[in-house]
Amino acid sequence: MFIQNGSFVRKISFLSVALSIGILLLCGATVSAQDQETPEPDEEGFVAIFNGEDMTGWEGKEGWWNVEDGALTARSTTERPCVKHNYLMWRGGTAEGDFELKFSYKIDGGNSGVQFRSRELDNWDIEGYQADIEAGTTWTGCLFEVKVRNGGVAMRGTRTTTNPDGTQEIEEIGDPEELMGKVKQGEWNDYHIIARGDHVTLIINGVVMCEAIDRAERRVEPGGMIAFQMHPGPPMVVQFKNVRLKMLNEEEDEE
Repeated sequence: MFIQNGSFVRKISFLSVALSIGILLLCGATVSAQDQETPEPDEEGFVAIFNGEDMTGWEGKEGWWNVEDGALTARSTTERPCVKHNYLMWRGGTAEGDFELKFSYKIDGGNSGVQFRSRELDNWDIEGYQADIEAGTTWTGCLFEVKVRNGGVAMRGTRTTTNPDGTQEIEEIGDPEELMGKVKQGEWNDYHIIARGDHVTLIINGVVMCEAIDRAERRVEPGGMIAFQMHPGPPMVVQFKNVRLKMLNEEEDEE
């Protein structure tokens, strides 16, 4: 189980914003006064971690990520295929404790996802949990784990408990096809991730897609990286906007 005091984590997370700015200044990068401001939480306590205008606070492999129409965007074409996955990393802080993450996404072709409780690797790679997204019908709304297990932790329509020895107990909570019907193909969808201790819930358009209670022994401790995936394969475009994070304190965890 990976639980930390929410208020403490919140302080650490936003302290990391200041540290990141300091590192950028030491490296000679330009940081405006506006870049240094921390957005105010909304009425639900969520803080915007993407400003909807530029790449401030985000970093990805050169040439693959930009902002189009107010959304973080990655695109591959027949002339310029993506042959190896890469990730757009949030540099504005970390989410190492319990949290909720909300964002909207749209995908045309291919596969993508958002990484959380993840660790950055070399060459724009990552390992850890992924809330999966695709233009097809298999993986959207499933919890995947990149590299650590490199497979599904909980499939759409299930509440899956993974025991310390790796065995799983699977309870059906919905029909996968009916749940997929709640997803608007080729249009904007709202994704909501809730991570409390060893319990992860994935929600799309207000409907629970899967739950995972993950008690497996881990090869590495989870990290706090949040990132979006650009996946290799056929031509595709994926976009993300309205990205908001809420760190949870003990009182909210008990609700």
